[in-house]
Amino acid sequence: MNDERGDEPEEPRLPHGVGPWPDGAPEGSPVEPPTDPRFDPDLLAHGDTRNVIDRYRYWTMAAIVADLDDRRHPFHVAIENWQHDLNIGSIVRSANAFLADTVHIIGRRRWNRRGAMVTDRYQHVVHHDDVAAFTAWAAGEGLPVVAVDNVDGSVPVDRAELPERCVLLFGQEGPGLSPEALGAASVVVEITQYGSTRSINAGAAAAVVMHEWCRRWAAPA
Repeated sequence: MNDERGDEPEEPRLPHGVGPWPDGAPEGSPVEPPTDPRFDPDLLAHGDTRNVIDRYRYWTMAAIVADLDDRRHPFHVAIENWQHDLNIGSIVRSANAFLADTVHIIGRRRWNRRGAMVTDRYQHVVHHDDVAAFTAWAAGEGLPVVAVDNVDGSVPVDRAELPERCVLLFGQEGPGLSPEALGAASVVVEITQYGSTRSINAGAAAAVVMHEWCRRWAAPA
């Protein structure tokens, strides 16, 4: 069981994977397995049931990370980590899906990785002791901080300016962002809602805002 002690979950083995080469190879592939060093001999021999897109079937983890590094988007994701919030793993998973440059954990170093579904192995994740350390890093990189919280004065994200190079900063489920984090932001944005609930799940909110960034700035997939 993964908890704040930092236990690593196993790589998910999903039923929609592929069998050994050539059974799981793309149509028209040669019978003999590829010798390209990006391919993992063990996966070629036994199949690949990892939760990766078809482009990366049979590739080693190192090869996948290297290819992602060549294409990462120039936005970062930061998350305050003051309590044991399962949403952090979900946000990391979304950061991988939307090809964020790096995820920054602010506060407690250990976080619950269960929701990440081991995508943190493919996603750069760094730690900052507190908001001050994170703010100093962002300033040094010339990255504006875009806080996401539904507080007074926040701007609907669909009408807000989202710089191409920025850090999207998310808070904890329930309390949201700390006053220190809100004070460090260049702008605070919110997601327009239409029902009776005051807020939406933090992991869902993060996915919405990352997709909005990609809608504006990312090249077609």
